[in-house]
Amino acid sequence: HSVSRTSPNLAFVPACLPPDPAGVEKLQRFVSSSKRLFVMTGAGISTESGIPDYRSEGVGLYARTDRRPVQHAEFVRSASARQRYWARNFVGWPQFSSHQPNTAHLVLRDWEKLGKLHWLVTQNVDALHTKAGSQRMTELHGCTHRVFCLACGDQILRSELQEHFEALNPAWKAEAFGVAPDGDVFLTDEQVCTFQVPACRKCGGILKPDVTFFGDTVSQEKVNFVRQRLAESDSMLVAGSSMQVYSGYRFALAAREKQLPIAVLNIGPTRLDHFASLKLNSRCGELLPLIV
Repeated sequence: HSVSRTSPNLAFVPACLPPDPAGVEKLQRFVSSSKRLFVMTGAGISTESGIPDYRSEGVGLYARTDRRPVQHAEFVRSASARQRYWARNFVGWPQFSSHQPNTAHLVLRDWEKLGKLHWLVTQNVDALHTKAGSQRMTELHGCTHRVFCLACGDQILRSELQEHFEALNPAWKAEAFGVAPDGDVFLTDEQVCTFQVPACRKCGGILKPDVTFFGDTVSQEKVNFVRQRLAESDSMLVAGSSMQVYSGYRFALAAREKQLPIAVLNIGPTRLDHFASLKLNSRCGELLPLIV
């Protein structure tokens, strides 16, 4: 449990009060009375590992910059959009891939081992739940650690692609300005224009990270699978998500329809606040370890 003793990185965590004892007690009762807990996590669980999110007040990417994430249609359509994406990603990858799980990830892994957590769905693409050891898990929006070909479907590890980038761009250098939630960095157009992007080694097709970009949809097969896990569950906990994105929010609506109790642990308002059984404004890494 060495990771759990490292100090959390709070640069991208919005200010909040420490957990109040009454709130801790309510969440304790919620978790204790659940036998098959369905957990959904969002960017707010990874901010304490030093990864910024998009929407947090004051510290999220949208609050700090006018940057917006790449759109699926633009990535598929435009070679220059892909060049820009991969150049930024190439510079950001060593740091992004080195982030480690924090206490909250480890607690959820432990709940799974104890048989308390029935299924975990994460909206994050950072692989931190996997690094923590969670197994009963669906990565709703995929994972940046995998890359696949849009033409033939061949998959490679993102770390392997990094070596191809280095071989193709031996003299290319770029100074990075700040890190974004999806692992890329800020670069100028001048820096990007000479960056070489490899094609698929099998068929020469377009390589794309195995993540659902904005404007793309989660496969129906995955949605059905998650719905099935939710149907087997008796309560839902949302940790570190405002649930603004419909791909995740739909499962909260399904839980409400089934009349499952829903607890929300998130700093700031969420789309569930008006129908959740319990809402707590605390850091995931501060509150979750207090639950026995």
